[in-house]
Amino acid sequence: MTARDVFVVIPAYNEREALAQTLAELEPYGYSIVVVDDGSAIPEIEYIRTPVSSPIWYLRHITNLGAGAAVQTGTEFALFKGASVIVHFDADGQHIASQIERLIEPIRQGTCDVVMGSRFIDTYDRKLVPLKKRILLRAGIVVSWLFTGMWLTDTHNGFRALSRNAAKHIKLVENGYAHCTEILGQIRKSKVRYMEMPTTVRYTSHSVAKGQSMFNSVNIFIDLMVQKILR
Repeated sequence: MTARDVFVVIPAYNEREALAQTLAELEPYGYSIVVVDDGSAIPEIEYIRTPVSSPIWYLRHITNLGAGAAVQTGTEFALFKGASVIVHFDADGQHIASQIERLIEPIRQGTCDVVMGSRFIDTYDRKLVPLKKRILLRAGIVVSWLFTGMWLTDTHNGFRALSRNAAKHIKLVENGYAHCTEILGQIRKSKVRYMEMPTTVRYTSHSVAKGQSMFNSVNIFIDLMVQKILR
């Protein structure tokens, strides 16, 4: 497996300069990058410069469908292009490119199929999480357990890695942020091997401003309830 076999899927919505900085940090590692522009007001391609070492594919939803839809589009495209490992990575600068290698190592070694980042395993990472965010995320752990039966330390971290086999089992129908819980249910149902790994989340003024509110968390719960009833 080479760096080009690792596809980093980046859902983006009105990220602009933050996306440009995220791509600049990823470029030295030589991964294949898939940017999914989820209907941004200004097409994100305006903020993508010609890469030196990392091939970049740009996909665009005509309208804003939601983070889950963007993740699904990028995952399907990466599989189509022959990805061996797929990494989901935020566009807003929260995730750290240098931590990808550690995240995908268990998959490369064949000891795991899915590795999920957690900001609550290491004390240092945990202290970086703002108090209000910490409370919301703790509530999310309980909600995800109720809907999926999986008890994890961090259920709404968008930084995760999947083997090609595991990614084939992911078919998201939740377009919004409820996809973070939905994907856990599909991982459990497919019986692939999974683990959590410490990851650091950087809270910039940009990422905090666009973060989920309590109201949005209620919407996520409602979406999950509706899907459970429909099934």
